[in-house]
Formats: sequence, C-alpha cells, structure tokens
Amino acid sequence: MRIAILVALMLVLSAGCSQPIKRKDGANSARNFAVGNLAKAEADMLTEINQREVIKSLRLLTEKLYRRNPQEYRKAGHDSVEAATRQLFAEIERWPESELAKLNWEQSFRQSFNEDFSGDRVQAFMGGLLSMVMSAYNHKTEFYLIDELDAQKLYNSARNVETAVWKLSTAKQAGGAKFLLTNSIEGEVQNLSFEREFAKIIALQDLLALYVEDRDNRSITRVVQSAASFVFLPI
Repeated sequence: MRIAILVALMLVLSAGCSQPIKRKDGANSARNFAVGNLAKAEADMLTEINQREVIKSLRLLTEKLYRRNPQEYRKAGHDSVEAATRQLFAEIERWPESELAKLNWEQSFRQSFNEDFSGDRVQAFMGGLLSMVMSAYNHKTEFYLIDELDAQKLYNSARNVETAVWKLSTAKQAGGAKFLLTNSIEGEVQNLSFEREFAKIIALQDLLALYVEDRDNRSITRVVQSAASFVFLPI
C-alpha cells in the first residue's frame, strides 16, 4: 500500500512540478515518469542527463561532418546524411551488445587519418569517438544506485576528445588536402560551430568527472597532455 501511494505521489509531482526546457529546434528535455526511476539516486539521474546531452552533440557533429564531406557516406552506400547518421546512432539502442561497444576506438580514430583507408572516414572517426565516450560510462545507458562511475575515465575521455579535435582540425594528406573538412575552407566566412559542439562535450565530461570525484572522494590524476602527440589516455 505504501509503495502504491509513493508511486502515485511521484506521478503527481512529475506531472505537475516539472517544467521542460524549450529548445530552439522545438524539442524539449522532458522525460516521462518511469517506476524504475524510483531506484535511481540524483547522481544517477544527473549521469543519464549528461550522457544524453553528450550523445546528442555527437549526433549533431556526425551530421555536420557528413554535410561537409558527402563523399564519405556515399562510400558506405548511404544515400543521405540522415541515413548514415541514423545507422551509426542506432547502435545506442542495443548497447553493450553493439559492435561499437567492442570496437578498438583508438585504432578507429587512427584509421580515419590513414591515407590508405578507403572507407567512410566520418564513420571511423565518430564511431571511435562514440565508443570511447561510452567506455567512460562503462558501456551503460541507464544508471542505478548500485552503479559506479570512474571519475578518472570521465576526465580521460575529455582529454581524448581534445586530442581527437586537434587531429581533425590539423591533419592533412600528402597533397595538402584535409582528411575531413570541418569549420571552414579558404574564402568562406569563418564558422566555428564544430569547435563549439566539441567544447560542449568536453565541458560535460569534465563537469561530471568533477562531480564523481567530489562524491567518491577519489582524486583524479591530472596529466599534462600534448594533443599534438596524438596519444590517447586509457579508458
């Protein structure tokens, strides 16, 4: 009886007190109440919100890269940016059974900058990035009281994103052409939308790392890392 009353109370509170954030694209951040949420602490909710926002930014970056580099999705047999992006992020629905969960993400990163690689460079780069970030969440998409995150992994993932972004922005083929176009090309008005979205991911991962560090009282080992070395930190 007490459980039934508690569930009813939570339903009322979630329906009456929550005001979803309205976004520019018309979407909102509201989530329907689920009984399973009763087994979640505030930290679990925060983790899921953080992860959801990171994945949203990764998806947006994938679309942006495909729009700037349409030849890449055609290599994989897709007929549109949307189809290529949808296939990559459909893997989230079946994580951790997904092949991406088992991916050697560091190798995938490096492959996207290999001149001999004839496949989809956007998929290799963003697939590696998605796999690396999900590794920092222990390959989970739902979190409960018994789940624990490692602040060091979250911190390392943020540094790895910095390294990947540096490589994406600077790497060129032998003939001088970039492997993947991002912000702008010669003669265009400068567009820094890629940098802003990557910065959002880095900030989200760093903030969650600090929160977990403070909550668990386990200090993060902060390292001085040179992005130019293209060396990734372990996850």
